[in-house]
Parts: sequence; C-alpha cells; structure tokens
Amino acid sequence: QVHLVESGGGSVQAGGSLRLSCAASGYTYSTYYMGWFRQAPGKEREGVASINTWGITTYTDSVKGRFTISRDNAKNTLYLQMNSLKPEDTAMYFCAANYRAYVPWPLSEGEYNYWGQGTQVTVSS
Repeated sequence: QVHLVESGGGSVQAGGSLRLSCAASGYTYSTYYMGWFRQAPGKEREGVASINTWGITTYTDSVKGRFTISRDNAKNTLYLQMNSLKPEDTAMYFCAANYRAYVPWPLSEGEYNYWGQGTQVTVSS
C-alpha cells in the first residue's frame, strides 16, 4: 500500500525559504513519477513541480527559478526547496505519486494515483 507523508510546512515572511519533504513507503519509490501540488482556499489544486525517475523536472511558470524539486531514491523521499517565497505561494502543499515512469501531463493532478495528506505553507507580507 502506497503511503505518502509530507512535512516541513510552516509560516514564513515573504522572501523566506522552506523545504518540504515527502516520505514514501509501500512501493518501489525509485520507479515512480512524483509531483508536488498546492491548493489555496477557494482555488483549484494546481501542479507546482514534478520529477521523473531519471531526475527530469517540470515546473509551473510561477515558481520557476524559485522552487527546486528533487528526490533521494535511497531515502524514499521527495523534496521541494522553496526560496523567495511570496504571499501568493500560501497554500496546502501535497505530494503525489504515479506508478508509471512516464506521464504525458506531469503537472495535471489526474495523472497521479496516490496522494499525501498535505502540509500547510503560509507566507506573510
């Protein structure tokens, strides 16, 4: 059974940094496509970043140059380093997994089979 647990959220001022982690268990983590999504109050969930088994990454435009997704296959852990945070980054952040090595739309939530419970990120101005 696939299990994803996010951590690392919190409250920071604009311009600050946070590092989110997602601990994975119950499957062969290294072969899965992984992604980070976020959902702000009253808004739809949106894809933030994704990474495939070979380390190829995809980012939504609003976070390019500020966020970095990475994975440590030895530790079964996914990361999201978030720098230069803005108030508009405030949201619940979720990690997600797809058992396939390739997905055609890596920032689309419909591509992912498994989800964590989320960790809250709040950025104040």
